[in-house]
Amino acid sequence: MGTRRYRISEFMKLESAGGILLMIAAALAMIIANSPLSFIYDLFITTPVHVRIGPLEIAKPLLLWVNDGMMAGFFFLVGLELKRELMIGELSDRSKLILPAVGAIGGMVVPSLIYLAMNYHDPVAVKGWAIPAATDIAFALGILALLGSRVPTSLKILLTSLAIFDDIGAILIIAIFYTDNISLTSLLIVFVCICILALMNRNEQTAIGMYIFIGTIMWVALLKSGVHATLAGVILAIFIPMHSSKDPKHSPLIRLEHDMHGAVAFFILPIFAFCNSGINISNATADFFTHSVPLGIALGLFVGKQVGIFGCIWLAISLKLTSMPTGMNWKSLYGMSALCGIGFTMSLFIGSLAFNQNAQDLVFDERLGIVAGSLLSGIAGYLILRKALPESG
Repeated sequence: MGTRRYRISEFMKLESAGGILLMIAAALAMIIANSPLSFIYDLFITTPVHVRIGPLEIAKPLLLWVNDGMMAGFFFLVGLELKRELMIGELSDRSKLILPAVGAIGGMVVPSLIYLAMNYHDPVAVKGWAIPAATDIAFALGILALLGSRVPTSLKILLTSLAIFDDIGAILIIAIFYTDNISLTSLLIVFVCICILALMNRNEQTAIGMYIFIGTIMWVALLKSGVHATLAGVILAIFIPMHSSKDPKHSPLIRLEHDMHGAVAFFILPIFAFCNSGINISNATADFFTHSVPLGIALGLFVGKQVGIFGCIWLAISLKLTSMPTGMNWKSLYGMSALCGIGFTMSLFIGSLAFNQNAQDLVFDERLGIVAGSLLSGIAGYLILRKALPESG
């Protein structure tokens, strides 16, 4: 029990620090994009990067290498966290699954419905329906860190568990709804890679380098298949062994998760935030701010998350399907629900899939709604929790 508490505490501290760094990276991108140096920012994210091995060639601008390549590392870490939580973590206890699962469902469905209600008339805009369905755990924990020791561990665990279910939903949405132009040959290679990974796991192979090698081949195949390549990270994580009978005390998965956290929190996600947050509003017209896409996203995150998460949690507790977490009350639950409206990282990622980053003919920028909704949710969540949580002794 003590080891689990230590891991949770360590995880929270790292995620909180990463969330603060994300804020700095996003703010820096906004400042540069609206300054005389904006041309340097544009040149940076559009720099062509080519990799070729014989007939195999991958040619993308730097922005897509970040979104398709580096973010596979983020999804790999998400997959490792999911597997650990389901096997030995908080989600291994079925009695603790109801509250975060119900809250996550409400937090995905209601924001999406609000967005669709505002954009059903536009076939292009409708593609962004899943953008406000996401929650950014790093940002949310970064806000919680500002409240210090006043925040009960039960609130942090519930928020983290809810975000994990949210990530599962986002992964399924990306796999099902943002996949096109399927290549059966590439998918056959992916299937072969999965079989090899399953065989390695069954034989308790603990050489992580071999898993990464097969995972890289799978990533390239997915990149060419039409299925989004970042899903290779989640698939690979499923087969990383939790334990080995040869050394029961050693967990390759937990060790790898620990090693990955720093790289993701302090390198991958800040670079992703910087490359995707440079919204140029210097020459924007009123229509740019009032378009139904950014408005739908902002309302989905700020209003939809609060209504969906708190409403479903209230219903579950009222029907006695589950109980109020220790150390929490309705006010702190509502504050946590508001904080879940911070959808930054995953919302930006889904937005990049829904609306081609290189499309110049769009009269809106979905990132504006993501930033606005996340900012309002962060402020509201902080103020509500500051009032709801008792002063630390």
